[in-house]
Amino acid sequence: MCGIVGYAGRRDALPILLDGLKRLEYRGYDSAGVAIVGSALQVMKDKGFIANLEAQLPPLKGSTGFAHTRWATHGAPSKVNAHPHVDCTGKIALAHNGIIENYASLREKLEARGHKFVSQTDRILL
Repeated sequence: MCGIVGYAGRRDALPILLDGLKRLEYRGYDSAGVAIVGSALQVMKDKGFIANLEAQLPPLKGSTGFAHTRWATHGAPSKVNAHPHVDCTGKIALAHNGIIENYASLREKLEARGHKFVSQTDRILL
């Protein structure tokens, strides 16, 4: 089952977000990721356990961010299908829980505007 945790404050977001993810582990998941805003948007994600993600994390600095655990509903468990997703410009990160019912029409409109899709996750990625 998916879960999202966020933090906006004065402290470093990464330790708080990782603690939040670990509190969600009982729900089951196949991948995890974090997005932190510091001097730029920083996104790291991986398939498997939160410990896999944590082991590869560089020191992400910033006091605002969110983290996500994913349970595959569409698309195989993989690093590319893990959330957060990033838009084509690398300026926006997002995560969603559940299935986006109108994904086909959204995808069609976005592709017509030149957006490229790289994920199978719930069939949509900006």
